[in-house]
Amino acid sequence: MSFENLPAQVRGHAAARPDRPALMQGSVVLSYAELDALMDRIAAALQRDGVQPGQAVALCGQNTPLLAAMFLGALRAGAVAAPLAPGSSATALASMLHDAQPRLVFADNSVAGILPNALSQLTVALETGAPGRAFDDWLAPPGARPAPVRIEPADPFNIIYSSGTTGTPKGIVQSHGMRWVHVQRGAAYGYGPAGTTLLATPLYSNTTLVVFFPTLAYGGTVVLMDKGKFSAAAYLGLAQRHRVTHTMLVPVQYQRILAHPDFDRHDLSHFDAKFCTSAPFSAALKAETVKRWPGRLVEFYGMTEGGGTCILQADVHPDKLHTVGQPAEGHDLRLIDDAGAEVPAGGSGEVVGHSPAMMTGYHGQQEKTREAEWFSPEGKRFIRTGDIGRFDADGFLQLFDRQKDVVISGGFNIYPSDLEALLMAHLAVAECAVVGVPSADWGETPVAFVVLRAGQQVAADALRTWLNAQLGKTQRLSALRFVEELPRSAIGKVLKRELRQAWAA
Repeated sequence: MSFENLPAQVRGHAAARPDRPALMQGSVVLSYAELDALMDRIAAALQRDGVQPGQAVALCGQNTPLLAAMFLGALRAGAVAAPLAPGSSATALASMLHDAQPRLVFADNSVAGILPNALSQLTVALETGAPGRAFDDWLAPPGARPAPVRIEPADPFNIIYSSGTTGTPKGIVQSHGMRWVHVQRGAAYGYGPAGTTLLATPLYSNTTLVVFFPTLAYGGTVVLMDKGKFSAAAYLGLAQRHRVTHTMLVPVQYQRILAHPDFDRHDLSHFDAKFCTSAPFSAALKAETVKRWPGRLVEFYGMTEGGGTCILQADVHPDKLHTVGQPAEGHDLRLIDDAGAEVPAGGSGEVVGHSPAMMTGYHGQQEKTREAEWFSPEGKRFIRTGDIGRFDADGFLQLFDRQKDVVISGGFNIYPSDLEALLMAHLAVAECAVVGVPSADWGETPVAFVVLRAGQQVAADALRTWLNAQLGKTQRLSALRFVEELPRSAIGKVLKRELRQAWAA
Protein backbone atom coordinates (compact mmCIF):
# COMPACT_ATOMS: atom_id res chain seq x y z
CA MET A 1 0.00 0.00 0.00
CA SER A 2 1.74 3.17 -1.20
CA PHE A 3 2.08 6.24 0.99
CA GLU A 4 -0.84 8.66 1.12
CA ASN A 5 -1.03 11.61 3.48
CA LEU A 6 -3.94 11.98 5.88
CA PRO A 7 -5.37 15.26 4.47
CA ALA A 8 -5.60 13.60 1.05
CA GLN A 9 -7.43 10.64 2.58
CA VAL A 10 -9.97 12.95 4.21
CA ARG A 11 -10.46 14.64 0.82
CA GLY A 12 -11.15 11.25 -0.75
CA HIS A 13 -13.79 10.36 1.84
CA ALA A 14 -15.42 13.78 1.40
CA ALA A 15 -15.82 13.02 -2.30
CA ALA A 16 -17.01 9.42 -1.81
CA ARG A 17 -19.21 9.86 1.28
CA PRO A 18 -19.75 13.61 1.81
CA ASP A 19 -22.56 13.23 4.35
CA ARG A 20 -20.87 10.60 6.51
CA PRO A 21 -20.19 12.10 10.00
CA ALA A 22 -16.46 12.56 10.56
CA LEU A 23 -16.39 14.30 13.95
CA MET A 24 -19.08 14.41 16.62
CA GLN A 25 -19.39 15.91 20.09
CA GLY A 26 -22.78 16.45 21.66
CA SER A 27 -24.94 18.32 19.16
CA VAL A 28 -21.94 19.32 17.02
CA VAL A 29 -21.50 17.13 13.93
CA LEU A 30 -19.04 17.68 11.09
CA SER A 31 -19.57 15.56 7.99
CA TYR A 32 -16.60 14.63 5.82
CA ALA A 33 -17.61 17.32 3.31
CA GLU A 34 -17.82 19.92 6.07
CA LEU A 35 -14.55 18.80 7.64
CA ASP A 36 -12.77 18.88 4.29
CA ALA A 37 -14.06 22.41 3.57
CA LEU A 38 -13.07 23.62 7.05
CA MET A 39 -9.59 22.13 6.64
CA ASP A 40 -9.26 24.07 3.38
CA ARG A 41 -10.26 27.34 5.07
CA ILE A 42 -7.83 26.72 7.94
CA ALA A 43 -4.96 25.82 5.61
CA ALA A 44 -5.67 28.85 3.40
CA ALA A 45 -5.66 31.15 6.45
CA LEU A 46 -2.37 29.69 7.67
CA GLN A 47 -0.78 30.23 4.27
CA ARG A 48 -2.20 33.76 4.12
CA ASP A 49 -0.46 34.48 7.45
CA GLY A 50 2.87 33.26 6.14
CA VAL A 51 3.01 29.80 7.72
CA GLN A 52 5.44 27.77 5.60
CA PRO A 53 5.65 23.98 5.25
CA GLY A 54 7.64 22.53 8.14
CA GLN A 55 6.83 25.39 10.54
CA ALA A 56 5.00 24.67 13.78
CA VAL A 57 1.47 25.66 14.72
CA ALA A 58 0.60 25.26 18.42
CA LEU A 59 -2.80 23.90 19.47
CA CYS A 60 -3.70 24.22 23.13
CA GLY A 61 -7.22 23.35 24.18
CA GLN A 62 -9.72 20.74 25.31
CA ASN A 63 -11.02 18.12 22.87
CA THR A 64 -13.51 19.61 20.41
CA PRO A 65 -14.28 19.03 16.72
CA LEU A 66 -12.78 22.46 16.02
CA LEU A 67 -9.48 21.55 17.71
CA ALA A 68 -9.39 18.30 15.70
CA ALA A 69 -10.11 20.21 12.47
CA MET A 70 -7.32 22.68 13.32
CA PHE A 71 -4.88 19.76 13.65
CA LEU A 72 -5.90 18.39 10.26
CA GLY A 73 -6.01 21.80 8.57
CA ALA A 74 -2.48 22.54 9.73
CA LEU A 75 -1.34 19.29 8.11
CA ARG A 76 -3.02 20.25 4.83
CA ALA A 77 -0.99 23.47 4.83
CA GLY A 78 2.18 21.43 5.31
CA ALA A 79 2.61 22.84 8.80
CA VAL A 80 3.69 20.81 11.81
CA ALA A 81 0.98 20.48 14.45
CA ALA A 82 2.19 20.93 18.03
CA PRO A 83 -0.69 19.96 20.35
CA LEU A 84 -0.01 21.10 23.92
CA ALA A 85 -1.62 20.00 27.18
CA PRO A 86 -3.96 22.75 28.40
CA GLY A 87 -3.52 21.48 31.96
CA SER A 88 0.18 22.33 31.93
CA SER A 89 1.66 24.76 34.42
CA ALA A 90 2.51 28.21 33.11
CA THR A 91 6.20 27.28 33.31
CA ALA A 92 5.79 24.04 31.35
CA LEU A 93 3.57 25.70 28.75
CA ALA A 94 6.10 28.50 28.25
CA SER A 95 8.85 25.90 27.90
CA MET A 96 6.96 23.94 25.23
CA LEU A 97 6.09 27.09 23.28
CA HIS A 98 9.69 28.26 23.44
CA ASP A 99 10.82 24.89 22.11
CA ALA A 100 8.24 24.62 19.31
CA GLN A 101 8.66 28.24 18.13
CA PRO A 102 5.16 28.25 16.58
CA ARG A 103 4.15 30.78 13.94
CA LEU A 104 0.64 30.86 15.44
CA VAL A 105 -0.97 29.63 18.68
CA PHE A 106 -4.61 28.45 18.86
CA ALA A 107 -5.99 28.34 22.39
CA ASP A 108 -9.23 28.01 24.33
CA ASN A 109 -10.33 29.28 27.75
CA SER A 110 -8.43 26.56 29.59
CA VAL A 111 -5.15 28.44 29.09
CA ALA A 112 -6.43 31.96 29.70
CA GLY A 113 -4.05 33.71 32.05
CA ILE A 114 -1.10 31.37 31.60
CA LEU A 115 -0.14 32.01 27.96
CA PRO A 116 3.02 34.14 27.76
CA ASN A 117 2.20 37.79 26.99
CA ALA A 118 4.85 37.80 24.29
CA LEU A 119 2.63 35.51 22.18
CA SER A 120 -0.52 37.65 22.39
CA GLN A 121 -0.14 38.87 18.78
CA LEU A 122 0.25 35.29 17.53
CA THR A 123 -2.77 33.81 19.34
CA VAL A 124 -6.16 32.88 17.88
CA ALA A 125 -9.08 32.14 20.23
CA LEU A 126 -10.81 28.79 19.73
CA GLU A 127 -13.79 29.90 21.84
CA THR A 128 -15.37 33.11 23.11
CA GLY A 129 -13.39 34.67 25.94
CA ALA A 130 -10.13 32.88 25.12
CA PRO A 131 -7.03 35.00 24.50
CA GLY A 132 -6.28 36.31 21.01
CA ARG A 133 -8.11 37.13 17.80
CA ALA A 134 -11.55 35.53 17.35
CA PHE A 135 -11.33 32.34 15.29
CA ASP A 136 -14.19 33.28 12.95
CA ASP A 137 -12.45 36.58 12.15
CA TRP A 138 -9.16 34.78 11.50
CA LEU A 139 -10.57 31.94 9.36
CA ALA A 140 -10.43 32.26 5.57
CA PRO A 141 -13.83 32.83 3.91
CA PRO A 142 -16.09 29.98 2.78
CA GLY A 143 -14.88 28.38 -0.42
CA ALA A 144 -11.23 29.34 0.15
CA ARG A 145 -8.72 26.78 -1.09
CA PRO A 146 -5.07 26.59 -0.04
CA ALA A 147 -2.19 26.33 -2.45
CA PRO A 148 -1.36 22.63 -2.93
CA VAL A 149 1.49 21.34 -0.76
CA ARG A 150 3.51 18.24 -1.62
CA ILE A 151 3.91 16.06 1.48
CA GLU A 152 6.65 13.43 1.63
CA PRO A 153 6.95 10.56 4.17
CA ALA A 154 10.01 12.13 5.81
CA ASP A 155 8.27 15.49 6.37
CA PRO A 156 7.40 16.31 10.00
CA PHE A 157 3.77 15.58 10.90
CA ASN A 158 3.57 16.70 14.52
CA ILE A 159 5.55 17.49 17.64
CA ILE A 160 4.21 15.58 20.64
CA TYR A 161 5.34 16.79 24.04
CA SER A 162 5.69 13.69 26.15
CA SER A 163 7.20 14.30 29.55
CA GLY A 164 6.13 10.86 30.75
CA THR A 165 6.44 11.06 34.52
CA THR A 166 9.60 13.17 34.60
CA GLY A 167 7.89 16.55 34.31
CA THR A 168 10.42 17.85 31.74
CA PRO A 169 8.73 18.41 28.35
CA LYS A 170 10.52 17.03 25.29
CA GLY A 171 9.19 17.60 21.79
CA ILE A 172 9.01 14.31 19.91
CA VAL A 173 9.06 14.93 16.16
CA GLN A 174 7.04 12.32 14.27
CA SER A 175 6.98 12.17 10.48
CA HIS A 176 4.14 11.60 8.01
CA GLY A 177 5.75 8.25 7.28
CA MET A 178 5.58 7.24 10.93
CA ARG A 179 1.88 8.12 11.08
CA TRP A 180 1.33 6.22 7.83
CA VAL A 181 2.67 3.08 9.53
CA HIS A 182 0.05 3.54 12.28
CA VAL A 183 -2.66 3.95 9.64
CA GLN A 184 -1.60 0.80 7.80
CA ARG A 185 -1.67 -1.16 11.06
CA GLY A 186 -5.32 -0.17 11.40
CA ALA A 187 -6.30 -2.43 8.50
CA ALA A 188 -6.10 -5.43 10.85
CA TYR A 189 -8.56 -3.96 13.34
CA GLY A 190 -11.71 -3.39 11.34
CA TYR A 191 -11.61 0.38 10.82
CA GLY A 192 -13.84 1.51 7.97
CA PRO A 193 -16.70 3.76 6.86
CA ALA A 194 -19.16 1.83 9.04
CA GLY A 195 -17.00 2.17 12.17
CA THR A 196 -17.36 4.59 15.06
CA THR A 197 -14.54 5.36 17.49
CA LEU A 198 -15.19 6.86 20.92
CA LEU A 199 -12.31 8.89 22.36
CA ALA A 200 -12.01 9.71 26.04
CA THR A 201 -8.35 10.79 26.13
CA PRO A 202 -6.88 14.11 24.93
CA LEU A 203 -5.81 14.90 21.37
CA TYR A 204 -2.43 16.17 22.55
CA SER A 205 -1.55 12.62 23.60
CA ASN A 206 -0.11 10.03 21.25
CA THR A 207 -2.32 7.50 23.05
CA THR A 208 -5.34 9.12 21.41
CA LEU A 209 -3.79 9.82 18.03
CA VAL A 210 -2.88 6.19 17.29
CA VAL A 211 -6.63 5.46 16.91
CA PHE A 212 -7.88 8.94 15.91
CA PHE A 213 -5.92 9.06 12.65
CA PRO A 214 -6.68 5.49 11.46
CA THR A 215 -10.39 6.08 12.09
CA LEU A 216 -10.41 9.09 9.75
CA ALA A 217 -8.01 7.49 7.27
CA TYR A 218 -10.49 4.63 6.78
CA GLY A 219 -13.54 6.90 6.66
CA GLY A 220 -15.05 6.19 10.08
CA THR A 221 -16.66 8.50 12.63
CA VAL A 222 -14.88 9.91 15.69
CA VAL A 223 -17.04 10.69 18.73
CA LEU A 224 -15.32 12.96 21.25
CA MET A 225 -16.46 12.89 24.86
CA ASP A 226 -17.52 16.25 26.24
CA LYS A 227 -14.90 18.42 27.86
CA GLY A 228 -14.31 17.93 31.56
CA LYS A 229 -13.43 15.12 33.91
CA PHE A 230 -13.84 11.57 32.61
CA SER A 231 -17.15 9.97 33.55
CA ALA A 232 -17.71 6.23 33.27
CA ALA A 233 -21.49 6.77 33.14
CA ALA A 234 -21.17 9.27 30.28
CA TYR A 235 -18.81 6.95 28.42
CA LEU A 236 -21.20 4.00 28.65
CA GLY A 237 -24.12 6.16 27.52
CA LEU A 238 -22.23 7.37 24.43
CA ALA A 239 -20.94 3.89 23.61
CA GLN A 240 -24.46 2.48 23.60
CA ARG A 241 -26.11 5.45 21.84
CA HIS A 242 -23.61 5.62 18.98
CA ARG A 243 -23.11 1.85 18.67
CA VAL A 244 -19.38 2.35 19.07
CA THR A 245 -17.08 -0.17 17.40
CA HIS A 246 -13.62 1.06 18.48
CA THR A 247 -12.13 2.87 21.44
CA MET A 248 -8.85 3.73 23.13
CA LEU A 249 -8.77 3.78 26.93
CA VAL A 250 -6.04 3.77 29.55
CA PRO A 251 -6.12 1.11 32.30
CA VAL A 252 -7.62 3.32 35.00
CA GLN A 253 -10.52 4.11 32.66
CA TYR A 254 -11.15 0.40 32.02
CA GLN A 255 -11.14 -0.09 35.79
CA ARG A 256 -13.66 2.69 36.42
CA ILE A 257 -15.96 1.69 33.58
CA LEU A 258 -16.10 -1.97 34.64
CA ALA A 259 -16.67 -0.92 38.26
CA HIS A 260 -19.69 1.21 37.33
CA PRO A 261 -22.85 -0.37 38.80
CA ASP A 262 -24.71 -0.06 35.48
CA PHE A 263 -21.98 -1.53 33.28
CA ASP A 264 -23.77 -4.81 32.61
CA ARG A 265 -27.02 -3.01 31.76
CA HIS A 266 -25.50 -1.36 28.68
CA ASP A 267 -25.51 -2.90 25.21
CA LEU A 268 -21.86 -3.02 24.11
CA SER A 269 -22.30 -5.87 21.63
CA HIS A 270 -21.30 -3.69 18.66
CA PHE A 271 -17.67 -3.30 19.84
CA ASP A 272 -15.10 -4.70 17.44
CA ALA A 273 -11.80 -3.63 19.01
CA LYS A 274 -10.86 -1.96 22.28
CA PHE A 275 -7.31 -0.67 22.65
CA CYS A 276 -5.10 0.18 25.60
CA THR A 277 -1.65 1.68 26.00
CA SER A 278 0.41 4.18 28.03
CA ALA A 279 0.31 2.59 31.49
CA PRO A 280 0.63 -0.84 33.15
CA PHE A 281 -2.48 -2.96 32.47
CA SER A 282 -2.82 -5.66 35.10
CA ALA A 283 -3.52 -9.25 34.07
CA ALA A 284 -6.58 -9.36 36.34
CA LEU A 285 -8.08 -6.24 34.73
CA LYS A 286 -7.40 -7.58 31.23
CA ALA A 287 -9.13 -10.84 32.15
CA GLU A 288 -12.17 -9.02 33.53
CA THR A 289 -12.38 -6.83 30.42
CA VAL A 290 -12.24 -9.85 28.12
CA LYS A 291 -14.89 -11.67 30.16
CA ARG A 292 -17.41 -8.85 30.47
CA TRP A 293 -16.91 -6.55 27.46
CA PRO A 294 -17.59 -7.87 23.92
CA GLY A 295 -15.05 -7.45 21.12
CA ARG A 296 -11.31 -7.76 20.84
CA LEU A 297 -9.01 -6.33 23.52
CA VAL A 298 -5.69 -5.18 22.09
CA GLU A 299 -2.83 -3.81 24.16
CA PHE A 300 -0.10 -1.80 22.45
CA TYR A 301 3.26 -1.50 24.18
CA GLY A 302 5.56 1.14 22.83
CA MET A 303 6.66 4.74 23.12
CA THR A 304 5.60 8.01 21.56
CA GLU A 305 9.19 8.10 20.29
CA GLY A 306 8.45 4.93 18.34
CA GLY A 307 11.01 2.18 17.93
CA GLY A 308 9.57 -1.19 18.78
CA THR A 309 5.94 -2.07 19.45
CA CYS A 310 4.57 -5.19 21.09
CA ILE A 311 0.95 -6.19 20.58
CA LEU A 312 -1.15 -8.44 22.79
CA GLN A 313 -4.63 -9.50 21.71
CA ALA A 314 -5.79 -10.48 25.15
CA ASP A 315 -8.86 -12.44 24.06
CA VAL A 316 -6.67 -14.71 21.90
CA HIS A 317 -3.90 -15.26 24.47
CA PRO A 318 -5.58 -15.67 27.88
CA ASP A 319 -2.45 -17.38 29.24
CA LYS A 320 -0.25 -14.36 28.37
CA LEU A 321 -2.12 -11.56 30.14
CA HIS A 322 0.90 -10.90 32.38
CA THR A 323 2.83 -9.86 29.25
CA VAL A 324 2.52 -7.00 26.73
CA GLY A 325 2.56 -9.37 23.79
CA GLN A 326 4.93 -10.11 20.94
CA PRO A 327 6.82 -7.69 18.67
CA ALA A 328 4.67 -6.35 15.84
CA GLU A 329 5.48 -7.53 12.33
CA GLY A 330 8.66 -5.87 11.09
CA HIS A 331 9.63 -4.66 14.57
CA ASP A 332 12.95 -5.62 16.14
CA LEU A 333 13.01 -5.53 19.95
CA ARG A 334 16.09 -6.47 21.95
CA LEU A 335 17.26 -6.32 25.57
CA ILE A 336 20.50 -4.67 26.68
CA ASP A 337 22.38 -4.48 29.96
CA ASP A 338 23.72 -1.41 31.77
CA ALA A 339 26.85 -1.46 29.60
CA GLY A 340 24.82 -1.46 26.39
CA ALA A 341 25.50 -5.08 25.47
CA GLU A 342 22.70 -7.44 24.42
CA VAL A 343 21.69 -9.86 27.15
CA PRO A 344 21.67 -13.63 26.54
CA ALA A 345 18.39 -15.38 25.67
CA GLY A 346 16.20 -15.72 28.74
CA GLY A 347 17.86 -12.80 30.53
CA SER A 348 16.34 -9.48 31.49
CA GLY A 349 17.43 -6.02 30.42
CA GLU A 350 16.35 -2.65 29.07
CA VAL A 351 14.00 -2.89 26.10
CA VAL A 352 15.20 -1.19 22.89
CA GLY A 353 13.34 -1.21 19.60
CA HIS A 354 13.67 -0.57 15.88
CA SER A 355 10.84 -0.33 13.33
CA PRO A 356 9.57 1.70 10.36
CA ALA A 357 7.83 3.96 12.92
CA MET A 358 10.52 5.93 14.72
CA MET A 359 10.75 9.55 15.78
CA THR A 360 12.98 11.89 13.84
CA GLY A 361 14.31 13.06 17.20
CA TYR A 362 13.60 15.44 20.07
CA HIS A 363 12.91 18.89 18.68
CA GLY A 364 15.96 21.10 19.10
CA GLN A 365 17.59 18.67 21.56
CA GLN A 366 20.22 16.66 19.75
CA GLU A 367 21.90 15.56 22.97
CA LYS A 368 18.62 14.21 24.37
CA THR A 369 18.03 12.44 21.06
CA ARG A 370 21.42 10.72 21.27
CA GLU A 371 20.68 9.63 24.84
CA ALA A 372 17.48 7.96 23.62
CA GLU A 373 19.25 5.98 20.90
CA TRP A 374 21.13 2.68 20.96
CA PHE A 375 22.97 1.31 17.94
CA SER A 376 23.42 -2.40 17.43
CA PRO A 377 26.83 -3.82 16.47
CA GLU A 378 25.70 -3.79 12.82
CA GLY A 379 24.85 -0.07 13.09
CA LYS A 380 21.05 -0.36 13.29
CA ARG A 381 19.32 2.51 15.15
CA PHE A 382 17.10 1.58 18.11
CA ILE A 383 15.09 3.71 20.56
CA ARG A 384 15.66 3.05 24.26
CA THR A 385 12.50 2.62 26.36
CA GLY A 386 13.89 2.75 29.88
CA ASP A 387 11.74 -0.32 30.66
CA ILE A 388 13.17 -3.52 32.11
CA GLY A 389 11.78 -6.72 30.65
CA ARG A 390 12.32 -10.31 29.61
CA PHE A 391 11.06 -12.43 26.70
CA ASP A 392 9.52 -15.77 27.54
CA ALA A 393 10.06 -18.94 25.51
CA ASP A 394 7.20 -17.98 23.16
CA GLY A 395 8.56 -14.52 22.45
CA PHE A 396 6.11 -12.61 24.65
CA LEU A 397 7.58 -9.65 26.51
CA GLN A 398 7.06 -9.37 30.26
CA LEU A 399 7.85 -5.99 31.80
CA PHE A 400 9.15 -5.52 35.32
CA ASP A 401 9.52 -1.79 35.79
CA ARG A 402 10.81 1.50 34.51
CA GLN A 403 14.58 1.51 34.90
CA LYS A 404 14.41 4.75 36.89
CA ASP A 405 11.73 3.31 39.21
CA VAL A 406 13.71 0.25 40.27
CA VAL A 407 14.53 0.57 43.97
CA ILE A 408 18.12 -0.37 44.89
CA SER A 409 18.08 -1.23 48.57
CA GLY A 410 21.24 -2.52 50.21
CA GLY A 411 22.57 -3.39 46.76
CA PHE A 412 19.49 -5.45 45.80
CA ASN A 413 17.13 -4.52 42.98
CA ILE A 414 13.48 -4.28 44.03
CA TYR A 415 10.85 -4.03 41.29
CA PRO A 416 7.90 -1.93 42.53
CA SER A 417 5.57 -3.70 40.09
CA ASP A 418 6.11 -6.98 41.98
CA LEU A 419 5.02 -5.39 45.24
CA GLU A 420 2.13 -3.56 43.60
CA ALA A 421 0.80 -6.78 42.09
CA LEU A 422 0.75 -8.45 45.50
CA LEU A 423 -0.91 -5.45 47.14
CA MET A 424 -3.63 -5.42 44.50
CA ALA A 425 -4.50 -8.99 45.50
CA HIS A 426 -5.79 -7.72 48.86
CA LEU A 427 -9.55 -7.24 48.85
CA ALA A 428 -9.30 -3.84 50.53
CA VAL A 429 -6.94 -2.32 47.94
CA ALA A 430 -8.36 -0.37 45.00
CA GLU A 431 -5.13 1.21 43.72
CA CYS A 432 -1.53 1.40 44.86
CA ALA A 433 1.92 2.61 43.93
CA VAL A 434 5.32 1.70 45.36
CA VAL A 435 8.27 4.10 45.17
CA GLY A 436 11.79 4.22 46.52
CA VAL A 437 12.70 6.87 49.08
CA PRO A 438 16.09 7.70 50.64
CA SER A 439 17.24 5.53 53.54
CA ALA A 440 20.22 6.14 55.81
CA ASP A 441 20.63 2.38 56.34
CA TRP A 442 19.94 0.98 52.87
CA GLY A 443 20.41 3.84 50.40
CA GLU A 444 16.82 3.43 49.27
CA THR A 445 13.82 1.67 50.72
CA PRO A 446 10.37 0.93 49.24
CA VAL A 447 7.23 2.63 50.55
CA ALA A 448 3.64 2.16 49.35
CA PHE A 449 0.79 4.58 48.74
CA VAL A 450 -2.60 2.85 48.83
CA VAL A 451 -6.15 3.83 47.89
CA LEU A 452 -8.71 1.67 49.72
CA ARG A 453 -11.86 0.32 48.10
CA ALA A 454 -15.07 2.07 49.10
CA GLY A 455 -16.46 0.52 52.29
CA GLN A 456 -13.27 -1.40 53.09
CA GLN A 457 -11.19 -0.86 56.21
CA VAL A 458 -7.79 -2.17 57.23
CA ALA A 459 -5.04 -0.69 59.38
CA ALA A 460 -1.93 0.47 57.50
CA ASP A 461 0.39 -1.57 59.75
CA ALA A 462 -1.76 -4.67 59.30
CA LEU A 463 -1.71 -4.31 55.51
CA ARG A 464 2.05 -3.76 55.49
CA THR A 465 2.57 -6.82 57.71
CA TRP A 466 0.33 -8.89 55.42
CA LEU A 467 2.37 -7.88 52.38
CA ASN A 468 5.80 -8.28 53.97
CA ALA A 469 4.94 -11.82 55.05
CA GLN A 470 4.85 -12.72 51.33
CA LEU A 471 8.13 -11.01 50.43
CA GLY A 472 11.80 -11.81 50.76
CA LYS A 473 13.73 -9.88 53.39
CA THR A 474 15.31 -7.57 50.84
CA GLN A 475 11.93 -6.60 49.31
CA ARG A 476 9.90 -5.61 52.33
CA LEU A 477 8.07 -2.31 52.63
CA SER A 478 9.40 0.07 55.24
CA ALA A 479 6.17 2.08 55.32
CA LEU A 480 2.65 2.21 53.90
CA ARG A 481 0.48 5.30 53.64
CA PHE A 482 -3.20 5.61 52.74
CA VAL A 483 -4.18 8.35 50.25
CA GLU A 484 -7.52 9.46 48.78
CA GLU A 485 -6.22 9.11 45.22
CA LEU A 486 -2.99 8.61 43.31
CA PRO A 487 -1.66 11.56 41.30
CA ARG A 488 -2.06 10.81 37.61
CA SER A 489 -1.34 12.46 34.29
CA ALA A 490 -4.20 13.20 31.89
CA ILE A 491 -3.69 9.78 30.27
CA GLY A 492 -3.66 7.83 33.51
CA LYS A 493 0.03 7.41 34.30
CA VAL A 494 0.78 7.45 38.03
CA LEU A 495 3.10 10.38 38.72
CA LYS A 496 5.56 8.67 41.01
CA ARG A 497 7.75 11.76 41.21
CA GLU A 498 4.87 13.51 43.02
CA LEU A 499 4.62 10.63 45.49
CA ARG A 500 8.36 10.88 46.20
CA GLN A 501 8.00 14.63 46.67
CA ALA A 502 5.03 14.13 48.99
CA TRP A 503 7.06 11.69 51.09
CA ALA A 504 10.02 14.06 51.27
CA ALA A 505 7.73 16.90 52.33
